[in-house]
Amino acid sequence: MQAISDTDASVGFEIFTTVPPWFFQDSISASFTCHDLLTDIGLVQKTAFQADLNKTIGCLNDFLPFPAALISEISVTVKKLNCVLMVCDICPLGIPIAKEAGIPSVLVENFTWDWIYQQYTAADNRFSRHIEYFRSLFQRVDCHIKTEPACCRSSADLTTSPVSRKIRTPADQVRKRLGLSKTNRMVVITTGGIPQSYGFLERLKWLPDTHFILPGAGPDFEFRDNYTILPHRSDFYHPDLVNASDAVVGKVGYSTLAEVYQAGIPFGYVVRSNFRESGPMAAFIEKEMPGTLLEESDFSSGRWTDKLQDLLTLNRVPRTGTNGAEHIGRYICDRFL
Repeated sequence: MQAISDTDASVGFEIFTTVPPWFFQDSISASFTCHDLLTDIGLVQKTAFQADLNKTIGCLNDFLPFPAALISEISVTVKKLNCVLMVCDICPLGIPIAKEAGIPSVLVENFTWDWIYQQYTAADNRFSRHIEYFRSLFQRVDCHIKTEPACCRSSADLTTSPVSRKIRTPADQVRKRLGLSKTNRMVVITTGGIPQSYGFLERLKWLPDTHFILPGAGPDFEFRDNYTILPHRSDFYHPDLVNASDAVVGKVGYSTLAEVYQAGIPFGYVVRSNFRESGPMAAFIEKEMPGTLLEESDFSSGRWTDKLQDLLTLNRVPRTGTNGAEHIGRYICDRFL
Protein backbone atom coordinates (compact mmCIF):
# COMPACT_ATOMS: atom_id res chain seq x y z
CA MET A 1 0.00 0.00 0.00
CA GLN A 2 2.79 2.43 0.83
CA ALA A 3 4.53 1.65 -2.47
CA ILE A 4 1.32 2.31 -4.40
CA SER A 5 0.89 5.58 -2.53
CA ASP A 6 4.50 6.55 -3.25
CA THR A 7 3.74 6.06 -6.95
CA ASP A 8 0.33 7.76 -6.88
CA ALA A 9 -0.43 9.80 -3.75
CA SER A 10 -4.10 10.17 -4.74
CA VAL A 11 -4.82 6.51 -4.03
CA GLY A 12 -6.63 5.67 -0.79
CA PHE A 13 -7.32 2.29 0.78
CA GLU A 14 -10.28 0.50 2.34
CA ILE A 15 -8.73 -2.26 4.46
CA PHE A 16 -10.88 -5.25 5.45
CA THR A 17 -9.08 -7.00 8.29
CA THR A 18 -8.95 -7.85 11.97
CA VAL A 19 -5.47 -6.32 12.23
CA PRO A 20 -5.67 -3.32 14.59
CA PRO A 21 -5.74 0.06 12.80
CA TRP A 22 -2.65 1.25 14.69
CA PHE A 23 -0.50 -1.15 12.69
CA PHE A 24 -1.40 0.69 9.48
CA GLN A 25 -1.17 4.09 11.17
CA ASP A 26 2.40 3.25 12.13
CA SER A 27 3.29 1.71 8.76
CA ILE A 28 1.81 3.80 5.94
CA SER A 29 1.31 7.47 5.18
CA ALA A 30 -1.54 6.90 2.71
CA SER A 31 -5.19 7.63 3.42
CA PHE A 32 -7.04 4.53 4.66
CA THR A 33 -10.06 3.27 6.56
CA CYS A 34 -10.16 -0.06 8.39
CA HIS A 35 -13.26 -2.27 8.29
CA ASP A 36 -13.32 -4.99 10.95
CA LEU A 37 -13.74 -8.29 9.09
CA LEU A 38 -12.38 -11.79 9.60
CA THR A 39 -10.92 -12.64 6.21
CA ASP A 40 -8.62 -15.58 6.86
CA ILE A 41 -8.01 -18.51 9.23
CA GLY A 42 -4.62 -19.74 8.14
CA LEU A 43 -3.40 -21.89 11.01
CA VAL A 44 -4.54 -21.56 14.61
CA GLN A 45 -1.34 -21.27 16.63
CA LYS A 46 -0.70 -22.86 20.04
CA THR A 47 2.61 -21.02 20.27
CA ALA A 48 4.82 -19.14 17.85
CA PHE A 49 6.19 -22.50 16.69
CA GLN A 50 3.26 -24.93 17.06
CA ALA A 51 -0.07 -24.99 15.25
CA ASP A 52 -3.27 -26.59 16.55
CA LEU A 53 -4.52 -28.56 13.56
CA ASN A 54 -7.74 -29.73 15.21
CA LYS A 55 -8.74 -26.17 16.09
CA THR A 56 -7.71 -25.05 12.62
CA ILE A 57 -10.11 -27.58 11.08
CA GLY A 58 -12.89 -26.47 13.40
CA CYS A 59 -12.41 -22.83 12.44
CA LEU A 60 -12.24 -23.69 8.73
CA ASN A 61 -15.44 -25.72 8.98
CA ASP A 62 -17.20 -22.72 10.55
CA PHE A 63 -15.68 -20.22 8.13
CA LEU A 64 -15.98 -22.04 4.77
CA PRO A 65 -17.43 -21.94 2.23
CA PHE A 66 -17.83 -18.18 2.33
CA PRO A 67 -21.56 -17.43 2.77
CA ALA A 68 -23.22 -15.90 -0.28
CA ALA A 69 -24.80 -13.30 2.01
CA LEU A 70 -21.35 -12.22 3.22
CA ILE A 71 -20.00 -11.94 -0.33
CA SER A 72 -23.04 -9.87 -1.32
CA GLU A 73 -22.87 -7.62 1.75
CA ILE A 74 -19.19 -6.77 1.38
CA SER A 75 -19.45 -6.33 -2.40
CA VAL A 76 -22.21 -3.75 -1.84
CA THR A 77 -19.92 -1.94 0.61
CA VAL A 78 -17.03 -2.09 -1.85
CA LYS A 79 -19.19 -0.55 -4.61
CA LYS A 80 -20.51 2.19 -2.30
CA LEU A 81 -16.91 3.06 -1.43
CA ASN A 82 -16.13 3.38 -5.17
CA CYS A 83 -13.28 0.89 -4.97
CA VAL A 84 -11.62 0.16 -8.31
CA LEU A 85 -9.34 -2.76 -7.36
CA MET A 86 -9.20 -5.60 -4.81
CA VAL A 87 -5.72 -6.60 -3.61
CA CYS A 88 -5.64 -9.87 -1.63
CA ASP A 89 -2.67 -10.66 0.59
CA ILE A 90 -2.83 -14.49 0.43
CA CYS A 91 -6.43 -14.46 1.69
CA PRO A 92 -8.87 -15.44 -1.11
CA LEU A 93 -12.03 -13.86 0.35
CA GLY A 94 -11.55 -10.72 -1.72
CA ILE A 95 -11.59 -12.65 -5.01
CA PRO A 96 -15.33 -13.57 -5.07
CA ILE A 97 -16.17 -10.17 -3.56
CA ALA A 98 -14.33 -8.45 -6.41
CA LYS A 99 -16.15 -10.62 -8.98
CA GLU A 100 -19.54 -9.64 -7.56
CA ALA A 101 -18.53 -5.98 -7.26
CA GLY A 102 -17.37 -5.96 -10.89
CA ILE A 103 -13.76 -4.92 -10.19
CA PRO A 104 -10.46 -6.74 -10.90
CA SER A 105 -8.65 -8.69 -8.19
CA VAL A 106 -4.93 -9.12 -7.51
CA LEU A 107 -3.49 -11.95 -5.41
CA VAL A 108 -0.11 -11.34 -3.73
CA GLU A 109 1.45 -14.44 -2.14
CA ASN A 110 4.50 -16.57 -1.54
CA PHE A 111 2.23 -19.56 -0.85
CA THR A 112 -1.47 -20.33 -1.02
CA TRP A 113 -3.43 -22.12 1.68
CA ASP A 114 -4.33 -25.08 -0.52
CA TRP A 115 -0.58 -25.70 -0.92
CA ILE A 116 0.07 -25.39 2.83
CA TYR A 117 -2.81 -27.67 3.84
CA GLN A 118 -1.71 -30.49 1.51
CA GLN A 119 0.96 -31.39 4.06
CA TYR A 120 -1.69 -32.30 6.63
CA THR A 121 -4.05 -34.43 4.54
CA ALA A 122 -2.26 -37.70 5.33
CA ALA A 123 -2.90 -37.17 9.04
CA ASP A 124 -6.32 -35.54 8.69
CA ASN A 125 -8.30 -35.89 5.48
CA ARG A 126 -10.73 -33.18 6.62
CA PHE A 127 -8.35 -30.65 5.08
CA SER A 128 -9.04 -32.04 1.59
CA ARG A 129 -12.35 -30.31 0.92
CA HIS A 130 -10.95 -26.98 2.06
CA ILE A 131 -7.99 -27.47 -0.26
CA GLU A 132 -10.28 -27.93 -3.26
CA TYR A 133 -12.39 -24.92 -2.28
CA PHE A 134 -9.37 -22.65 -1.89
CA ARG A 135 -7.83 -23.86 -5.13
CA SER A 136 -11.00 -23.04 -7.05
CA LEU A 137 -11.04 -19.51 -5.58
CA PHE A 138 -7.39 -18.77 -6.28
CA GLN A 139 -7.86 -19.82 -9.91
CA ARG A 140 -10.47 -17.07 -10.38
CA VAL A 141 -8.11 -14.17 -9.63
CA ASP A 142 -7.47 -11.66 -12.41
CA CYS A 143 -3.80 -11.00 -11.63
CA HIS A 144 -1.41 -13.27 -9.73
CA ILE A 145 1.77 -11.90 -8.12
CA LYS A 146 4.35 -14.10 -6.40
CA THR A 147 6.99 -12.87 -3.99
CA GLU A 148 10.28 -14.52 -3.17
CA PRO A 149 10.86 -16.85 -1.48
CA ALA A 150 8.02 -18.34 -3.51
CA CYS A 151 7.03 -21.77 -2.22
CA CYS A 152 5.25 -23.10 -5.29
CA ARG A 153 6.77 -22.44 -8.72
CA SER A 154 3.53 -22.14 -10.66
CA SER A 155 2.96 -19.47 -13.31
CA ALA A 156 2.34 -15.89 -12.25
CA ASP A 157 1.90 -12.50 -13.90
CA LEU A 158 4.76 -11.09 -11.84
CA THR A 159 7.42 -12.49 -9.48
CA THR A 160 9.33 -10.10 -7.23
CA SER A 161 12.10 -10.01 -4.67
CA PRO A 162 11.07 -10.17 -0.98
CA VAL A 163 8.40 -7.66 0.06
CA SER A 164 8.98 -5.63 3.21
CA ARG A 165 8.09 -2.30 4.71
CA LYS A 166 10.79 0.16 3.76
CA ILE A 167 13.43 1.45 6.16
CA ARG A 168 12.68 5.00 7.30
CA THR A 169 15.17 6.07 9.98
CA PRO A 170 18.99 5.87 9.76
CA ALA A 171 20.53 3.19 11.97
CA ASP A 172 22.59 5.62 14.06
CA GLN A 173 19.46 7.59 15.01
CA VAL A 174 17.64 4.42 16.08
CA ARG A 175 20.62 3.34 18.17
CA LYS A 176 20.87 6.78 19.76
CA ARG A 177 17.22 6.57 20.88
CA LEU A 178 18.03 3.21 22.48
CA GLY A 179 21.05 4.65 24.25
CA LEU A 180 23.48 2.69 22.09
CA SER A 181 26.47 3.89 20.11
CA LYS A 182 27.50 2.89 16.59
CA THR A 183 30.04 0.48 18.06
CA ASN A 184 27.68 -1.31 20.50
CA ARG A 185 26.66 -4.76 19.28
CA MET A 186 22.89 -4.94 18.93
CA VAL A 187 20.79 -8.05 18.29
CA VAL A 188 17.02 -8.23 17.77
CA ILE A 189 15.20 -11.33 19.08
CA THR A 190 11.78 -11.95 17.53
CA THR A 191 9.05 -14.55 17.03
CA GLY A 192 7.23 -12.45 14.47
CA GLY A 193 4.57 -10.70 16.53
CA ILE A 194 3.14 -13.80 18.22
CA PRO A 195 3.41 -13.47 22.02
CA GLN A 196 6.23 -15.60 23.36
CA SER A 197 7.74 -15.87 26.82
CA TYR A 198 11.51 -16.23 26.78
CA GLY A 199 13.13 -18.47 29.35
CA PHE A 200 16.66 -17.43 28.45
CA LEU A 201 16.68 -13.80 29.64
CA GLU A 202 19.15 -14.51 32.46
CA ARG A 203 21.43 -16.17 29.96
CA LEU A 204 21.64 -12.94 27.93
CA LYS A 205 23.53 -11.38 30.83
CA TRP A 206 26.40 -13.75 30.03
CA LEU A 207 27.02 -11.59 26.94
CA PRO A 208 27.46 -8.11 28.45
CA ASP A 209 29.14 -6.73 25.32
CA THR A 210 25.92 -7.25 23.31
CA HIS A 211 22.60 -5.42 23.76
CA PHE A 212 19.47 -7.39 22.90
CA ILE A 213 16.15 -5.92 21.74
CA LEU A 214 13.02 -8.05 22.29
CA PRO A 215 10.00 -6.57 20.46
CA GLY A 216 6.63 -7.74 21.78
CA ALA A 217 8.16 -9.54 24.77
CA GLY A 218 6.15 -7.62 27.36
CA PRO A 219 3.37 -5.09 27.83
CA ASP A 220 5.69 -2.18 28.65
CA PHE A 221 9.03 -0.70 27.67
CA GLU A 222 11.69 -2.09 30.01
CA PHE A 223 15.44 -1.51 29.98
CA ARG A 224 17.22 -4.24 31.96
CA ASP A 225 20.95 -4.84 32.14
CA ASN A 226 21.94 -5.58 28.52
CA TYR A 227 18.49 -6.07 27.00
CA THR A 228 15.41 -3.99 26.21
CA ILE A 229 11.85 -5.30 26.16
CA LEU A 230 9.44 -3.48 23.85
CA PRO A 231 5.63 -3.79 23.84
CA HIS A 232 3.88 -5.11 20.73
CA ARG A 233 3.23 -1.50 19.72
CA SER A 234 6.13 0.77 20.52
CA ASP A 235 7.69 3.99 19.26
CA PHE A 236 10.23 1.90 17.38
CA TYR A 237 9.32 0.94 13.81
CA HIS A 238 10.30 -2.72 13.40
CA PRO A 239 12.09 -2.46 10.01
CA ASP A 240 14.23 0.33 11.47
CA LEU A 241 15.13 -1.82 14.50
CA VAL A 242 16.17 -4.64 12.19
CA ASN A 243 18.24 -2.33 10.01
CA ALA A 244 19.99 -0.83 13.05
CA SER A 245 20.97 -4.28 14.35
CA ASP A 246 24.05 -6.38 13.81
CA ALA A 247 21.93 -9.55 13.61
CA VAL A 248 18.43 -10.93 14.13
CA VAL A 249 17.68 -14.15 16.03
CA GLY A 250 14.27 -15.81 15.94
CA LYS A 251 11.51 -17.56 14.06
CA VAL A 252 11.42 -17.52 10.30
CA GLY A 253 8.23 -15.79 9.21
CA TYR A 254 7.76 -14.01 5.93
CA SER A 255 7.86 -10.42 7.22
CA THR A 256 10.88 -11.10 9.41
CA LEU A 257 12.76 -12.80 6.59
CA ALA A 258 11.96 -9.95 4.20
CA GLU A 259 13.04 -7.24 6.65
CA VAL A 260 16.28 -9.05 7.49
CA TYR A 261 16.92 -9.59 3.77
CA GLN A 262 16.38 -5.89 3.05
CA ALA A 263 18.75 -4.89 5.87
CA GLY A 264 21.32 -7.45 4.68
CA ILE A 265 22.25 -8.50 8.22
CA PRO A 266 22.94 -12.04 9.54
CA PHE A 267 19.93 -14.10 10.57
CA GLY A 268 20.02 -16.75 13.30
CA TYR A 269 16.84 -18.44 12.15
CA VAL A 270 14.54 -21.07 13.64
CA VAL A 271 12.17 -22.91 11.30
CA ARG A 272 8.78 -24.22 12.33
CA SER A 273 8.61 -28.01 12.21
CA ASN A 274 5.63 -29.47 10.38
CA PHE A 275 5.08 -26.29 8.37
CA ARG A 276 5.51 -26.57 4.63
CA GLU A 277 6.70 -22.99 4.08
CA SER A 278 9.76 -23.56 6.26
CA GLY A 279 11.71 -25.56 3.66
CA PRO A 280 11.60 -22.99 0.85
CA MET A 281 12.34 -20.14 3.26
CA ALA A 282 15.33 -21.93 4.78
CA ALA A 283 16.63 -22.73 1.28
CA PHE A 284 16.30 -19.06 0.32
CA ILE A 285 18.21 -17.93 3.40
CA GLU A 286 21.00 -20.44 2.74
CA LYS A 287 21.38 -19.18 -0.83
CA GLU A 288 20.68 -15.45 -0.57
CA MET A 289 21.36 -14.33 3.01
CA PRO A 290 24.06 -14.59 5.69
CA GLY A 291 22.58 -16.84 8.33
CA THR A 292 22.84 -19.74 10.76
CA LEU A 293 20.14 -22.37 11.31
CA LEU A 294 19.19 -22.74 14.98
CA GLU A 295 17.28 -25.66 16.46
CA GLU A 296 13.98 -24.78 18.12
CA SER A 297 15.11 -26.46 21.34
CA ASP A 298 18.33 -24.41 21.35
CA PHE A 299 16.35 -21.22 20.81
CA SER A 300 13.94 -21.99 23.65
CA SER A 301 16.68 -22.92 26.09
CA GLY A 302 19.01 -20.08 25.13
CA ARG A 303 21.78 -22.39 23.92
CA TRP A 304 21.72 -20.39 20.69
CA THR A 305 23.83 -17.82 22.52
CA ASP A 306 26.79 -20.20 22.11
CA LYS A 307 26.55 -19.63 18.34
CA LEU A 308 26.06 -15.87 18.49
CA GLN A 309 29.72 -14.97 18.05
CA ASP A 310 29.91 -17.00 14.83
CA LEU A 311 26.68 -15.39 13.59
CA LEU A 312 28.05 -11.91 14.21
CA THR A 313 31.19 -12.64 12.19
CA LEU A 314 29.11 -13.09 9.03
CA ASN A 315 29.35 -10.17 6.65
CA ARG A 316 26.47 -7.79 6.08
CA VAL A 317 25.19 -7.87 2.46
CA PRO A 318 24.36 -4.47 0.94
CA ARG A 319 21.07 -4.52 -0.99
CA THR A 320 20.99 -2.46 -4.17
CA GLY A 321 17.97 -4.03 -5.87
CA THR A 322 14.37 -2.90 -5.75
CA ASN A 323 12.24 -3.89 -2.76
CA GLY A 324 9.51 -6.22 -4.01
CA ALA A 325 6.89 -3.87 -2.55
CA GLU A 326 8.05 -1.07 -4.87
CA HIS A 327 8.00 -3.42 -7.86
CA ILE A 328 4.42 -4.47 -7.07
CA GLY A 329 3.33 -0.90 -6.38
CA ARG A 330 4.51 0.34 -9.76
CA TYR A 331 3.09 -2.72 -11.54
CA ILE A 332 -0.37 -2.25 -10.00
CA CYS A 333 -0.42 1.47 -10.76
CA ASP A 334 0.66 0.92 -14.38
CA ARG A 335 -1.80 -1.90 -15.03
CA PHE A 336 -4.88 -1.00 -12.99
CA LEU A 337 -4.90 2.61 -11.77
